[in-house]
Amino acid sequence: MSDTIVTFAIAADPPPRLDKAIARDVPAEAHLSRSRLARLIAEGAVTVNGATAAARDRVSAGDAVVVRVPVADDPETRAEDISLRILHEDADLIVIDKPAGMVVHPAPGSPGGTLVNALLHHFGGDLSGVGGERRPGIVHRIDKDTSGLLVVAKSDAAHHGLAAQFEAHSVDRRYMAICHGVPDAGDPRLRGTRGVSWEAGDTLKITTRLARHRTDRQRQAVTWDGGRHAVTRARVLEAMGVAALLECRLETGRTHQIRVHLAHSGHALIGDPVYGGHRRLPRDHPAGSAVETFPRQALHAATLGFVHPVTGRSERFESPLPVDMEALLAALRA
Repeated sequence: MSDTIVTFAIAADPPPRLDKAIARDVPAEAHLSRSRLARLIAEGAVTVNGATAAARDRVSAGDAVVVRVPVADDPETRAEDISLRILHEDADLIVIDKPAGMVVHPAPGSPGGTLVNALLHHFGGDLSGVGGERRPGIVHRIDKDTSGLLVVAKSDAAHHGLAAQFEAHSVDRRYMAICHGVPDAGDPRLRGTRGVSWEAGDTLKITTRLARHRTDRQRQAVTWDGGRHAVTRARVLEAMGVAALLECRLETGRTHQIRVHLAHSGHALIGDPVYGGHRRLPRDHPAGSAVETFPRQALHAATLGFVHPVTGRSERFESPLPVDMEALLAALRA
């Protein structure tokens, strides 16, 4: 395969810098993100009027731009034969129902056994280049010990389109969660908690900013200065006295967002080792053992809806509660 050549002209009233101008004017069908274009400029793969260009170069309307996009490289991450539950797959994307305990992307502490390792094996040679490398396009993540739905891009077109939808917060993501206590609109403590409000239908809305914890960099923390805007909505589906089954909807998608927000509201997830504190049920409660030994945060990505970035069709996928969360509910109902 040969390199792909993308040619176009700078439109009227361009930004003063090359990198900003080509990010604005590059043809949409090239599916080149800002970060990908920045790498190509740094690699000397972009010319303006026949001369190799730099990111800070000035450009003018009518300048002829040529972007040489190299053939995608093979990834360094190894493929591993790991079973996957696939809900949908086509030429551009795949939807996976991830089990609890699986890390999404290789990292220093988890170089193998991840979703990416499994996908590389599953795809074999049937994988377009994403960002210049033959790899799955991870556009969102769920925590290792959260189960449920993920969409992964197989092509640059899908990666670019899905990333834009996640950035615009237009993807429908709904989670099932089991929390300590029952959020109640009449609870004066909850009404007095900063960032907490109620919407129609007894929907709990939590609005804060989230940033890394000052002393523990692996954790996120609620903040009111700096950080990133975060909004979570939660509705009680079933109240069980000492606990509740919630449907949580993400308006934004920050790291650990649901876990941090529910803990901030005083209704931390059962089993959450980081944000759950040391909450226990009464000693004589029949579900006490089930709650105390639940091995992970009780959180499941149950619904995922988006517009297919290539076909334009509206897609929606559902995943039932996993066995461990069903067993926890059964114990709490008792």
